[in-house]
Amino acid sequence: MTMATLPIAITQGDPAGIGPEIIAKAFRDAPDVTRGCFVAGDVATLRRAAKIITGPGQVGLPVAEIRTASEALEVPPRCIPVLPVLQAPELVQVGVISASAGRMAADCVTWAARAALRGDIAALVTAPLHKEALAAAGVDFPGHTELLQAEAAAHLGRPVQEVPVRMMLANDELKTVLVSIHLSLREAIAAVTTDNVLQTLRLTHEFLLRTSTPGQTRRRIGVAGLNPHAGEGGLFGREELDIILPAMAQARREGIDVQGPFAPDTVFMRARARDAQPGEFDVVVAMYHDQGLIPVKYLGVEKGVNVTIGLPLVRTSPDHGTAFDIAGTGQADASSLIEAIRMARQLAL
Repeated sequence: MTMATLPIAITQGDPAGIGPEIIAKAFRDAPDVTRGCFVAGDVATLRRAAKIITGPGQVGLPVAEIRTASEALEVPPRCIPVLPVLQAPELVQVGVISASAGRMAADCVTWAARAALRGDIAALVTAPLHKEALAAAGVDFPGHTELLQAEAAAHLGRPVQEVPVRMMLANDELKTVLVSIHLSLREAIAAVTTDNVLQTLRLTHEFLLRTSTPGQTRRRIGVAGLNPHAGEGGLFGREELDIILPAMAQARREGIDVQGPFAPDTVFMRARARDAQPGEFDVVVAMYHDQGLIPVKYLGVEKGVNVTIGLPLVRTSPDHGTAFDIAGTGQADASSLIEAIRMARQLAL
């Protein structure tokens, strides 16, 4: 099989959250997108989710237990193929943080990452997990990105620091890549070093090169400053002058089209694509988590996709969390997950 014909794994996420429900909705509402996909998870959890989204008088969504990933390619539309990579001793309570739910979520991601690294699947799409549940389960990683980085490093036989990864959040209007990910704000500011900024620019440029359409020549990166007004020439902080600009200068010497640093309160507007017209930049490199994610999510959580760049595998995810407050009600919107599956398929080609 080629990457284009291999199945795509969707990890079930935290079973106490909305992950299983949005997966069930995706298979029900977007059969063209989910064709050739399967769920890496627990069969009973997905059967419960299928019941949750089925209204009175509606025909229930079937769940098929498969034995191998390749069997997903034979499952008919609007049927959820589940590869039972784990079997929960009992269903976890919906909407409640628990160590057992965190462990299940982590085990599904670990299985899918290893399958992708072996070349058994084309990509993995991860439904949301809950960081407190991960911690309660004793998982050493704060989120998907760090767990996947560790799995990739182990597969490659390298130290984790030699497999740098970054989070990108994207929709059809804006793309942002983060210098740091899941850190406190104080730690995130300390992580703005010349090496980290330069590494982010390199990974972003490599991603743009790999995903360029035929004939595309422009791959322009805009850089957000750390301080208000991008430091205003050192009046509001010297990080732009002493840290960010030297990284950008080295990136330019390497042939990377990088501009800035620009005021963080305007650079995202300049990069936004509207009315079929591209923005001034193809992607914005942001200095920390909320700086880069708020603009993309403000444009519409239902359109956003989380992509991990730098990994030797394709991983995408919806841009929202477990939403424990509505889990079990059937209200969750599957749009972001559907977009994540669509993007994973495109990136795997």
